[in-house]
Amino acid sequence: MRQVQHLVGGKAWAGTGTRFGDVFNPNTGEVQARVALATVADMDTAIQAAARAQIGWAATNPQRRARVLFEFKRLVEARMDELADLLSSEHGKVIADSRGDIQRGLEVIEFACGIPHVLKGEYTEGAGPGIDVYSMRQPLGVCAGITPFNFPAMIPMWMFGISTAVGNSFILKPSEKDPSLPVRLAELFMEAGAPAGVLNVMHGDKVAVDAILTHPLIRAVSFVGSSDIASYVYSTGAAHGKRVQAMGGAKNHGIILPDADLDQAVKDLIGAAYGSAGERCMALPVVVPVGAKTADALREKVLAEIEALKVGISSDPAAQYGPVVSAAHREKIESYIQMGVDEGAELVVDGRGFTLQGYENGFFVGPTLFDHVKPTMKTYQEEIFGPVLQIVRAETFEDALRLPSEHPYGNGVAIYTRNGRAAREFASRVNVGMVGINVPIPVPVAYHTFGGWKRSAFGDTNQHGMEGVKFYTKVKTITARWPEGATEDSAFVIPTMG
Repeated sequence: MRQVQHLVGGKAWAGTGTRFGDVFNPNTGEVQARVALATVADMDTAIQAAARAQIGWAATNPQRRARVLFEFKRLVEARMDELADLLSSEHGKVIADSRGDIQRGLEVIEFACGIPHVLKGEYTEGAGPGIDVYSMRQPLGVCAGITPFNFPAMIPMWMFGISTAVGNSFILKPSEKDPSLPVRLAELFMEAGAPAGVLNVMHGDKVAVDAILTHPLIRAVSFVGSSDIASYVYSTGAAHGKRVQAMGGAKNHGIILPDADLDQAVKDLIGAAYGSAGERCMALPVVVPVGAKTADALREKVLAEIEALKVGISSDPAAQYGPVVSAAHREKIESYIQMGVDEGAELVVDGRGFTLQGYENGFFVGPTLFDHVKPTMKTYQEEIFGPVLQIVRAETFEDALRLPSEHPYGNGVAIYTRNGRAAREFASRVNVGMVGINVPIPVPVAYHTFGGWKRSAFGDTNQHGMEGVKFYTKVKTITARWPEGATEDSAFVIPTMG
């Protein structure tokens, strides 16, 4: 059986551990590989290798680091089909979604290619008599990223792309559910010219995570996953003196005003709710139609779209979404569907028990639709992370605004309307970090930043864009004076602004 190893110092490494995790093919339910799970000693070996590599990498000028990123981007694009197939084989998302996963990651790499410009500091001439003040951004040292199963290409590239561009070395701890693609990306990064040890991939579970959070050489940790674990990562890492950005779960809402283009809104909603089997932190699992007439019309159109949805294996080019990542996750989703029934929501379409001929053991969940969901229900309050759409009816604009604003999560929200004033007011007042206006999944472009509010994010700095650059660097400010005729006896004093 295929073995997925760590990558340390530019080479595949089995590690010293005796524990392994199963890597499934979600389409068939079969175990296709085993992944090594790191020990604390293994993590120390990788971190020490990263620390040694970082010194020379930080001394490499930003333009040369950018050239490595340019070449990495070229190599990934040249192997897009191979990489998308590998991603789909372990995650289960359809090939089109896998290609999108990789492409969105490459957009951050493109931003990082401009790092020489971004790292330019500030300069003030004549801040005082003969005094100039300037600043520079310098790397932190060894940084780490802990990434989830749902975007095994995009989120790692969000992290290591920016971190290595500014001169850090990096430890990537990807999900053990789909570990092969992150290793392949690191191999291509080495092929692009990065020195051995600049990017290392270590597989593992909580043992590996805790080793990252407590190791004295790790300066910063970036995390994406569930909110409970994000809170743990943030508090533990911060307690050990590290910078931490920890992105958690979500329950994004789509607000449909009576004047919205309903046909367009529904098409967008179907893709946002069911695409990638709903395993996206920026999925749109809650739709809030305003007014009974809007709600009834929306429900009718959503039902028609669900009937036309094609669920298939990840390699089927006609499939709109594939299986979920594991049997355990399928069971969790189905338990939430039953919970919704028990809570009194109307189950309009039941996706439980969905199977495909010839793939009866695959981890499939059919599209599911609830109506008349109430804000007090647990299924509304919690993240389901599957192909389940909930209709929560609102009577007024204020009711619709209140729902996402008061929800424990605050990652993203969308509003559909032709009324510019209503959209502007909604965007200004809603208590959510990312807002889409007639855009269903408002993930910002790479040169802006990604980050939610409330239990969707812990820490003060967002992912990628200039926020990412700030997270992975420290600022040094220099105040300089060069007096004429200075001698060895010149006094060294703190200059004043006099």
